[in-house]
Amino acid sequence: MKKLIVILLLSVQAVWAQVEFVAKPSKSSVALNERLRIDFTMNADGDNFSPPPFEGFRVIAGPTQMMSQSWVNGRGSFNKTYTYYLLPTQRGTLTIRQASVEIDGQIYKTAPVKINVTAAVDQPRDPNDPRSAVSDALQLVAEVSKTNPYINEPITVVYKLYFDYNVGIREFRELEKPKYNDFWSQNIEIRAPRAEETTFNGQRCLVAVLKKTVLYPQKAGKLEIEALTLDLDVELPTNRRNFWGQVETVRDNKRVSAGARTINVKPLPESGRPADFSGAVGKLDFKVTPSKTTLKNGESLDLAVSVSGNGNLKLFTLPKPTVPPALEMYDPVHKENVGTSLAGMSGKITDTYTLIPQAEGKYPIQPMSFSYFDPSLGRYKTINTPEIMITVLDGPGAPAVAAQPSVPAKEKIAESAQFKFIKLKTNLTSVNKPDFLGSPLFYTLMVAPLLCIPLLVLLRKRKQAIDRDVVGNKIRQSGKLARKYLVEAKANQGNKEAFYVALERSLHNFLKAKLHIETSEMHKERIREILRDKGAAPDVVDQFLKLAESCEFARYAPSSDAGIQQDFDRAEAVIEQLEKQLR
Repeated sequence: MKKLIVILLLSVQAVWAQVEFVAKPSKSSVALNERLRIDFTMNADGDNFSPPPFEGFRVIAGPTQMMSQSWVNGRGSFNKTYTYYLLPTQRGTLTIRQASVEIDGQIYKTAPVKINVTAAVDQPRDPNDPRSAVSDALQLVAEVSKTNPYINEPITVVYKLYFDYNVGIREFRELEKPKYNDFWSQNIEIRAPRAEETTFNGQRCLVAVLKKTVLYPQKAGKLEIEALTLDLDVELPTNRRNFWGQVETVRDNKRVSAGARTINVKPLPESGRPADFSGAVGKLDFKVTPSKTTLKNGESLDLAVSVSGNGNLKLFTLPKPTVPPALEMYDPVHKENVGTSLAGMSGKITDTYTLIPQAEGKYPIQPMSFSYFDPSLGRYKTINTPEIMITVLDGPGAPAVAAQPSVPAKEKIAESAQFKFIKLKTNLTSVNKPDFLGSPLFYTLMVAPLLCIPLLVLLRKRKQAIDRDVVGNKIRQSGKLARKYLVEAKANQGNKEAFYVALERSLHNFLKAKLHIETSEMHKERIREILRDKGAAPDVVDQFLKLAESCEFARYAPSSDAGIQQDFDRAEAVIEQLEKQLR
């Protein structure tokens, strides 16, 4: 008996070992501007292949499917492969996660694959290949407005792409965004880059501004602006012409980079630096404005301290006013109305203080000063404001406030407007709370698990019954996949190849769900015979078979949006009719 069990286990293990599903990359290390091929290979016919998300890569071709079967000395071999071509979008060690496929009702997954992505490398060029010559017709240039600024003086970096008239730019993506270390940076949005005619290196060409950035250096010395690398989808002309005589084009992917730039930042001069200098640089104006200078006791006023003009408005602090003790001053409300252009930041920043007088009298707000550095003149400037006198017309005087002990404290608080924000009545709760042990909630939580036991038993029996129904589960799974791929086809109507792949999967899974057949049994005459036996009308059967045959052809044949929509409507109509007719 033990020998029989061992033999049986070894036989099952041998059968399981026959199924292989692996991921095979063309190389384990690839440069940022090189392509990677990866094959997902299985030695048995599988369905419902699901690729990994390819995080850190962009799919530029695929999937392409190849199937082969051979017989040697009476022994058969089968091989099925899904191939993808990838382009890395970032450097580092990237992981291609697991792909999955269903083989004979069992889900198989590949092992994760690690790919090392290095910096871009020079690739050999074939002068007879127009795609290899496109790099000479593409130049990405970083134009810097000033290479020797002061600290906190704005400079602009404009990235321009120069390209030949024969090259078409379809799309661009940033691969390696430059890191502006030791700079404060602000990108200027470009909604739709436009190409304009220009001259570059003595040749007429087109230019498009792709990126604008304003930088404020934060320390002196030599600072480096890192390179910007772009991923471009381009169209190149060929020597062939189509039926109408138009030049045919070929699509390709290229990567261009603007080299790193070095900025020599000058320190702000030490001579003549004011004591109250807080780092402001530019052409600025300083104002201190009270909302009013005469008020009654209990009223408040707003004191606005503001700086306006062109400069590093977000990178320094405003001076704080000095007021008499009789004027109670609250923390300021900071407001910024600043825009950024190629000239740098411009606008206005304001700190607004709320002041409340405590007694009648006249109270001076001391003069204020603000210093900044003007880089165009190379020297410091200081703006002084005059003294502001605040007059409180009525209310208790300073001596009278302490000479009123006969007034009850409660009435004094209630009558004074400055204390109206204080709550005189509160809702207090007892600190002694009932114990949880012995409470209704305690007994409810004790009994609830016992009441759940019968429900758990019923749910377990229900699940066991469903798990035993292997055929039913497979049929239901196929039905769900048919609906899933039909929805996926509708969502990919703008992508012809993805649309017809999803539509074909939906038709196959519908047949598996309704006819209880496997992929290996799906040939035209077999499907026609089973559908008619199930009660389907002959014309509906013919429509279904024609639609299934045209899916593979339509993936590679030219088609319009109207044709794709028509095929989707036909698929919905045929599936709906078969749902009603099949018994």
